[in-house]
Amino acid sequence: MATGQMDLFGGVKLAEPEPTTTVRLGKKTAQFPLRKKRREAVKRLTEILEELEGKDIYIGSYDAGGRHYWLNNLKLQRLQLEWHPSRLKSDPNYIPSVIVLWGGKSASIRIFTDYLVAVREQDYQGYWHYLLDFRNGFAESPIDNYRSHYACLAITRFKD
Repeated sequence: MATGQMDLFGGVKLAEPEPTTTVRLGKKTAQFPLRKKRREAVKRLTEILEELEGKDIYIGSYDAGGRHYWLNNLKLQRLQLEWHPSRLKSDPNYIPSVIVLWGGKSASIRIFTDYLVAVREQDYQGYWHYLLDFRNGFAESPIDNYRSHYACLAITRFKD
């Protein structure tokens, strides 16, 4: 610069704002970033699943408010993991779109991570619960009309 003034934005990389999801409920709308919550939840989930690989686990899932069970204590023996698209160890921002949990006798569970927002842990006397929360907007205004507005997948591991 010829005037001798400092450049305020010299060397600063401007980031694009993270896209938000718009949810409408009546006349009100809310925007929230699903990608950030999803990234944090998937990172924690991958840590948990890598720790559980090769062990016996039980899977349960229920719909909004816990009123309907889709699965209850399905046993997956000697858990094996599969990531889609294929997992790149060198990429720190890797977010799989589908995680497949394989057990003995060709039993499998697919976890679609597009609406995963939280992973919770609960420790009881003889076992661990890992609860995966999936949110799809509000009950009256879902983002995807073919899915429930809330679902929870429970992964149970009994202590040795």
